[in-house]
Amino acid sequence: MSDAALWQRYCAGDTAAFDRLYQRFRSPLYRYLRRQCGDCAESEELYQDVWLNAVRARDRFDGEHLQAWLFRIAHNRLIDYYRSSGRAAELVSDDQDVDDIASQAGLSGDESPDRWSFLRDCVERLFAMLEALPFAQRDAFLLKEESGLSLEQIAEVSATSRETVKSRLRYAMQRLRSGLEDCDE
Repeated sequence: MSDAALWQRYCAGDTAAFDRLYQRFRSPLYRYLRRQCGDCAESEELYQDVWLNAVRARDRFDGEHLQAWLFRIAHNRLIDYYRSSGRAAELVSDDQDVDDIASQAGLSGDESPDRWSFLRDCVERLFAMLEALPFAQRDAFLLKEESGLSLEQIAEVSATSRETVKSRLRYAMQRLRSGLEDCDE
């Protein structure tokens, strides 16, 4: 069942539909929030806030692109979080991140210890470089790579034009590629 259909069912009183949506978006929304704020407890609270805000604003959902709408709420919630906390975003990497990235790259875990150490160094460098990106570039990159949103959806989430999103992604990718050249084997 589509996201929009589940949302409509939830709005009609079907709590099981809400539970399905909550679980469906758990991983991508939480990962996006965690990558942006860096604190597991804060990320969990922000995740809950996103859903609370979505429930409160359910009448404003246009019936299309629920994923983009939820990420827009998450994006706005992050901006509020940064303003209220007075701190900049920081990224966190851990062993699970390395394992996730390795499995996405098709690695089995049977690599030599030297190869695995090399990959770990590359992933840690990637996270450091992501953290060093300006917020707008990092946000566009994470929305594209972590969430799989289209350029149009990212533009909608960040309240900017498609061309601006393309520029932010291009600059982010240029910076990341230049710092990870020796990781490209």
